[in-house]
Amino acid sequence: MDVRAVLRSRKYLVGVLLAALIGIPVSALAYAFLALVTLLQRLILTDLPTSLFGSTPAWWPIPWLVLGGVLTGLTIRALPGNGGHSPALGFQSGGAPTPRELPAVVLAALASLSLGAVLGPEAPLIALGGGLGLLTVRLVARRGRNVTAEAGAMVAAAGTFAAVSTLLGSPLIGAFLILEAAPVGGAALVLATLPGLLAAGIGNLLFVGLGSWTGLGPLSLSLPALPDPGSPTLAMLAWGAAFGVVAALLAFVIRRGALALRPIVHRSRVLVTGLLGLGIGLCALVFALVSGDTPVEILFSGQEALPGLIAHLDEITVGTGLLLIATKGVAYLLSLSAFRGGPIFPAMYLGAVLGMMATALPGVPAAAGIAMGIGAMCAAMLGLPLTSTLLATLLLGRQGLEVMPAVIVAVVIAYLVTARLPAPGRPDPTAVPGSDGPAPAAPPR
Repeated sequence: MDVRAVLRSRKYLVGVLLAALIGIPVSALAYAFLALVTLLQRLILTDLPTSLFGSTPAWWPIPWLVLGGVLTGLTIRALPGNGGHSPALGFQSGGAPTPRELPAVVLAALASLSLGAVLGPEAPLIALGGGLGLLTVRLVARRGRNVTAEAGAMVAAAGTFAAVSTLLGSPLIGAFLILEAAPVGGAALVLATLPGLLAAGIGNLLFVGLGSWTGLGPLSLSLPALPDPGSPTLAMLAWGAAFGVVAALLAFVIRRGALALRPIVHRSRVLVTGLLGLGIGLCALVFALVSGDTPVEILFSGQEALPGLIAHLDEITVGTGLLLIATKGVAYLLSLSAFRGGPIFPAMYLGAVLGMMATALPGVPAAAGIAMGIGAMCAAMLGLPLTSTLLATLLLGRQGLEVMPAVIVAVVIAYLVTARLPAPGRPDPTAVPGSDGPAPAAPPR
């Protein structure tokens, strides 16, 4: 493929223009979706119980999680599109949903994320961005415009760039996330990068503006500054290798458990998903009863809780950290198996807790421990080492960049150990790629 010829062609320039324009509505809708999820989370699981009881009772999330499981199961069973892909199968960036499938993606994610499932919003936002890009191309084609398949794919990809970049707070991290997970490479990947970056940059600017105009503030991930960790040391690099091994083993248990539950979920989608919601609620109950803290700490993706957790890392003891990892890890496992959302933020949260516990070790400053934990856990769960390194370092600012060598060691070891562990399970051979079950001839219900 002659890349220069394609770049100079009129059709490619039209595609770039469409990609730039799609970043505006995608970012606005992504902000609206995140704002709605955040408002519902606070209203149902914080504000309402506080007004009734003065605080959130330990049992309060249980009925809401059961309801969330039932609503998620009904949406997946009744509407086309399976509500998006199953997060138990890992992070996926390809295959934009059709306009007919978008309602199921949005409703299933809304029921899951708003009512307490331990998943992030990145997967539905990526599906929303790609679906809106695809819809835009179809609308343009209906007006008599000649839009090639390549241009359509480029605009759909630009929508995914814009959507995920707004959430992660950086067009660069969002771009690497999509590109590293993309099923294509070479010249095709180069040609997709330019419009995607343009859409992400425009969308990110609009996202920041919406936070100011609406008064809701930024909804992107933002971590507090930490003390200067100093230059990397041999001890820090050695601990990075240990982080990689521990994160790989923890991720293996979570993924294998989630995949083992999927066949059970397919036998009775609504009933089993409701029961799994009950299990997530019981995890929150156990944490609240043992720690005396709010049960909401175990729920949701951890995106909002992570900055506060890092800001109070001196209060995290080894016992508290182990309790957080055990209860949130099990809730994460159950959520992955049947609910709808993304796997990134809970993995970051668990990795950060591992890092906070490790600050008691010699030669592990807070910034290094948190960055190594986040990087290793994301690499093990997502299988995207480059993106995991960027997430762990760029989000921590200057402190993260200073400890990047140790983070790289943790990420590489986690990735290699994960590759050496037994495969956690294989998807149903009759399943459609990217779907949550068998082909339409024998759909799981």
